[in-house]
Amino acid sequence: MFKSSPVIEFICRPEDKGVVAEPVSAGDILPAWFRRLPGIDQQQLSATNNGLTVKRCMPFLDALSAGWIIPLAADVRLEISEGGCNVTAGWELDREMVSNHASFQVAGNPFEPRPPMKFHNYWTVRTPKGWSCLFLPPVNRPHPVVQLFSGVVDTDEYPSPVNLPFVATAADGVYTFPKGMPLVQVVPFQRAPASREAIIRSESEGERESRERAHRAMQAGQGWYRTEVRSAR
Repeated sequence: MFKSSPVIEFICRPEDKGVVAEPVSAGDILPAWFRRLPGIDQQQLSATNNGLTVKRCMPFLDALSAGWIIPLAADVRLEISEGGCNVTAGWELDREMVSNHASFQVAGNPFEPRPPMKFHNYWTVRTPKGWSCLFLPPVNRPHPVVQLFSGVVDTDEYPSPVNLPFVATAADGVYTFPKGMPLVQVVPFQRAPASREAIIRSESEGERESRERAHRAMQAGQGWYRTEVRSAR
């Protein structure tokens, strides 16, 4: 799905430059717990356990570091009450940071009766012709208070900031989100006609041998799902 990276632009109003938190490469702000984790846990090494941690799982790292992070533009406070049915917001910025969606727009969704809301984003994302962006909750960084929804935007044609719908999922209480908190992950990709065809079959002998070699490489401590091991950022 994802091909060579294009030049992506994040554009804000002149008066917002230096005021709202700026986008950053997702790979440059890996979670602290992940950075502290060793690639191999020496205490777990044994004849049947190679001690590998998720830090050596390349699919996990590649997803974690894909694209860009647009952070929360300013400090935000959410007060959740009435079993999640009521949410009020406050923020440290001279423009709106949180607003509501009408409940009828997502009637029957699994979060009802919690109200659908949206964070306001003040960055316009621009990509070259033929490139779109997947906006999704920061991958492998689950948030304990809010659940953002994902969407694809044709950022080569839509010249305006994309707001970010969410539902507050935490228990009643007051929650504060700091300016700069990873809010949404933006992954550019080159559009192509969607295929609805797939081949479903059993593996060949050569494919079986390849699968077994990959499994043996993993068991030997060469990294999960990739034999060319890279160091984590």
